[in-house]
Amino acid sequence: MTTPQDRQTGEQDTDGQETGGQSAAGAGTERLEKAVRAAENALIEFEIAVETFRVEVENFSRLHEERLGPLYARLEELDARIAEAQADRTGDPEDRRRAKEARALVSPMPSVSALFEGWLDSDGMSQEAAAMLSERSVQSPPRVRPGEDARKLFRELARKAHPDLARTDAERDRRGAFIARVNLAYSRGDAEELRELLAEWEAGPAPEQPRPARGEELFARLEWLARRKELLTEAAGALEDSAIAAMLRMAPDDPDGLLEEVAAGLRTQIDERERQLAELLAG
Repeated sequence: MTTPQDRQTGEQDTDGQETGGQSAAGAGTERLEKAVRAAENALIEFEIAVETFRVEVENFSRLHEERLGPLYARLEELDARIAEAQADRTGDPEDRRRAKEARALVSPMPSVSALFEGWLDSDGMSQEAAAMLSERSVQSPPRVRPGEDARKLFRELARKAHPDLARTDAERDRRGAFIARVNLAYSRGDAEELRELLAEWEAGPAPEQPRPARGEELFARLEWLARRKELLTEAAGALEDSAIAAMLRMAPDDPDGLLEEVAAGLRTQIDERERQLAELLAG
């Protein structure tokens, strides 16, 4: 027989179990939040370090190209002219072969993009690298004249989804984001994508999804932070492995001095080659 006192004791035990479970869940969530904050702070510091290094490498690359590019080009041209003058003087087939090879070596300095294998171009981070870090599409729209289908679909979408038709700020934002996608598809002349956008608009906004539990949100955030760190690590590795970064490591405290030292050596070589060419032409 269960007495009221027994029932009361049982209820107290159940309440204690529920309170203990809630307390454990709360402690677990708190630990997750601390882990997320720590990961966020670490990622921020890592991004700062990568961006700082990227700027230094990019600046060094541009100065290297500006200051040393003309000197390297002049040296290659002089080597080719010396070889050609020597071949003209001797008429030897071997000298002519060397002259032809020397002339073939005369070429412009490699582009910034080539030096960094596509991670960096003359305007900074390349589209592919920036897209990887920002999770945007890497495809840049070609400038084409849209076809008739694309023009019709574009006009229909603009009439239906234009932000000026919105009645609330939230609706205006939704329409504005959608029209931006429409404009991008139209700039590419992509009628198929425009048809898909029209179907999407006519289907209406997606129903709101129930918000996940706090623990699930935190786990998802940790996973995103880990992926972001992987991308940054890949970008940093590409910069570290570049030829320009290798030069920069030779004089981390005075990179400008290194450039001037290399330039001085190239000027000395140019002076020697010019004297050699003058002697050949005079003889």
